[in-house]
Amino acid sequence: MTARALWTGGRFYDVTGEGYGTAGAVCRAGTTEAADDLLEAVLPFALCNDAHLTDEGFVGDPTEAALVVLAAKAGVDADGLRAELPRKGELPFDAATKYMATFHTEPDGRTRVHVKGAVDVLLDLCTEVRTEDGVRGFDDERRAEILTVTSRLAGTGLRVLGAATAVVDGALPAPTAPARPVLSGLTLVSIAGIADPPRPQAGDAMALCRTAGVAVKMITGDHADTAAAIARELDMSGDVVTGAELDRMTEDDLGARVDDIGVFARVAPEHKVAIVRALSSRGHIVAMTGDGVNDAAALRAAHIGVAMGNTGTDVAKEAADMVLTDDDFSTIVRAVREGRAIYANIVKFVRFQLATNIGAILTLLGASLAGLPAPLTAAQLLWINIIMDGPPAMALAVDPARDDVMRQPPRDPGERILNARRLFAIGRAGAVMALGTVVLFGLARSYVDPDTALTMAFTAFVLFQLFNALCARADDGPLLGRHQFRNRTLWLCLGGVLAVQVLAVHLPWARTVFGTVPLTATQWAVCLGTASTVLLAELGLRATRSALRPGSVRGVQLGQPHGGSA
Repeated sequence: MTARALWTGGRFYDVTGEGYGTAGAVCRAGTTEAADDLLEAVLPFALCNDAHLTDEGFVGDPTEAALVVLAAKAGVDADGLRAELPRKGELPFDAATKYMATFHTEPDGRTRVHVKGAVDVLLDLCTEVRTEDGVRGFDDERRAEILTVTSRLAGTGLRVLGAATAVVDGALPAPTAPARPVLSGLTLVSIAGIADPPRPQAGDAMALCRTAGVAVKMITGDHADTAAAIARELDMSGDVVTGAELDRMTEDDLGARVDDIGVFARVAPEHKVAIVRALSSRGHIVAMTGDGVNDAAALRAAHIGVAMGNTGTDVAKEAADMVLTDDDFSTIVRAVREGRAIYANIVKFVRFQLATNIGAILTLLGASLAGLPAPLTAAQLLWINIIMDGPPAMALAVDPARDDVMRQPPRDPGERILNARRLFAIGRAGAVMALGTVVLFGLARSYVDPDTALTMAFTAFVLFQLFNALCARADDGPLLGRHQFRNRTLWLCLGGVLAVQVLAVHLPWARTVFGTVPLTATQWAVCLGTASTVLLAELGLRATRSALRPGSVRGVQLGQPHGGSA
């Protein structure tokens, strides 16, 4: 965060420099000449502050660190000033009151309070304002001027904070004391505009969310104009609603509108919980991000609470289900992509394994019904289940995500892994493998000796698994393409399966174990061609399905965006 603008005494000032370095200056708007005599304007920002600058950056809250840097650019050393005017009491920042106050004893013995917080809140506590002509009383005209200044700064996407001060009579308040009666009669001395720009990758992550059917909503304590400006920068759609408006809504009203609202500004902790519940009542799966103590309730109420690992409090981390070590929104989007890939890989693993097992059962059953001897021995079945199926299945479990994984709509959380469509696909693949193996076995017995026919059936069933693995890699869409070559582990496993099957057929000691005999090149080709039928059948079915699907012309599927709920 970087302070970019300062308003005090009826004038605007530009702040130069970047980040948390103190190089830069506070200049009158439109000039490059550093302004002086800004002590009163930045004094509350420096004293009502817990952040400290270090050689490596800062310690404390990023917003407060930006204000310390602002004071330094105005010629005020915050740490030195705090030593000169030590803090005697404080009212910590509270999301409900939206301000922080500290109390200091001045050299003349008086006690002065310095306050920083939301400008619209401070306006209700102030009776005076610092102008070009000195301190003057607050009236409707000056109030309108302050609101205009706030809107001007917020409209450019700056976070807006006001600073006020006053002499306090009587004993210092305890942190739990009622805040408003104590902090009356303040003088508004300045307004700072702080740039808190989205990270460069945030825009791309937001666009990817929209493509994936994931709705993103901004919940912030900032001014509505600031939030709206950031939303425009990120191309977020939807209405902008403030916490005051939420207070006037019933649960039913919020539930009816929540899908159309994109930004919630000036919210309190209880508003965040209400928003999460409203979205949940609409059937959405809600992930909530947060870093503060006041976010804990909303993090717990959401289906997935996501806490910030760097800036997050221990309370937020404890309440969350996931902690981001880099505090980066795009990491959440990558987690969504990874989650979808993991689920898809579970489906691939189950589909491949079940298709193989069903194929083996149907092969033995089909041969028996056809009056043929068993085409697979016990040793061969064990070989298929342990050596031939295991490595490819494990490789499918680490399959890279497909390019279109974030172009698919979110799945129904109640969806079964083995739904009717997948069960049909599994049964179909198993039936093709069984039919191919039994037919090959029966025909081979008419042309070659029984041992050779048995070896060909065994080999064909093993080779079926090579093509079955390719079929299992996608529930829908094209089977053949660049994505088939991205899983090197799978291809190594398939190559290994083919190699050990060659050894099982041709090595003398292996032939003794599995009851096989050597095959000729022609016989290997016949086995390979038979095994490919499971892939050809799947390709044909998907081509037919695509041609019959609404929106296709002559078998070519027209590109249409996926729908889906948040």
